[in-house]
Amino acid sequence: MSESRPDLRPVLRIDFPPADRLGRGKILLLELIRETGSISAAGRAMDMSYRRAWLLVDALNRMFSEPSVDTQRGGKQGGGALVTPFGEELIRRYREMEEKARVAIGEDLAWLESVRSSGPSDTAETVSKKA
Repeated sequence: MSESRPDLRPVLRIDFPPADRLGRGKILLLELIRETGSISAAGRAMDMSYRRAWLLVDALNRMFSEPSVDTQRGGKQGGGALVTPFGEELIRRYREMEEKARVAIGEDLAWLESVRSSGPSDTAETVSKKA
C-alpha cells in the first residue's frame, strides 16, 4: 500500500539584520487579516493568541517605512484591522518571490524527490519509538 506524501517545497525567509525576519507566517497572518478584518480572528485561524498576532503585526509595521496593517480600536463599532496598500504589495511580492524560488530550483527539487526515502524520516518522535 503506497502512502501519498506531500511534495517538497522550498520555504522563503528573508532576514533583516540584526533581528527581524519576513517569512510565510507573517505573510499568512496578513492574508488572514485581509480575509477576516481582524487581528484576533487571523490569530485564531493560525492557532495563536491575540497577543502573539498583535506582536507580529507590530513587528511588520516597524520593519518598513510604511505600515502593513492599520487598526481601529474597539468601541460601539467594534475594532478591526485593514491590510494597507503597502501590505497588499508586500503580500503580492512575497508570493511572487516564493514562486520564482520554486521555479529556479525546480530541477533540484525533482532530483531530491527522486532520491527521497520512501519511509518516514527519523524525527524525534520516530526515534523515541524505536528506542
